[in-house]
Amino acid sequence: MTRRKAVALLVAPALALAVAASWSARQPPRQLKSFSQLLAALQSGAPVRAVFHYKDMTLFIKGKEEASIPEAVGGMDVGAFEYFAPGSIGNPEGFLSFSHLQLITHARHGTVYNYVKVSVFETNKVRILARYLAPGTYAVKMDETFETEVNDGANRAGAYFYLVGSGGEGRPST
Repeated sequence: MTRRKAVALLVAPALALAVAASWSARQPPRQLKSFSQLLAALQSGAPVRAVFHYKDMTLFIKGKEEASIPEAVGGMDVGAFEYFAPGSIGNPEGFLSFSHLQLITHARHGTVYNYVKVSVFETNKVRILARYLAPGTYAVKMDETFETEVNDGANRAGAYFYLVGSGGEGRPST
């Protein structure tokens, strides 16, 4: 047996054990069940993921409530965000705001930017603005607004927020 093979035989099991230990040390995502838990997690620098179950929301198109809501689920990491305390920009209540922009190919609209802006209010209300924008001109191809609440584990609201990662650092206390 060559020295290279011998080293590989010794290193491979150790590497496998290290990877397994790393995976087992990770905790499953923990649901954040209120605006205050979400804000505390984000302010502490903890990684947060949002998952949206659109069928459990109210859909508005051109300001009118729609009866038919798509059976669709979307998700995004909450990276850059802003928090506005009550009255800080003339707002009556505090809220968080974050967004995501992704270039996609849509069956009906072709290549478009998928823009999603999320506002989470201190009353646990959630508003999601979803738009398809034409590349180059940014003309609006689709414009929908969804409203719901933060899912607290007991209600049937469609906005879920999760604390992700190893679970130790940055956990909110509320």
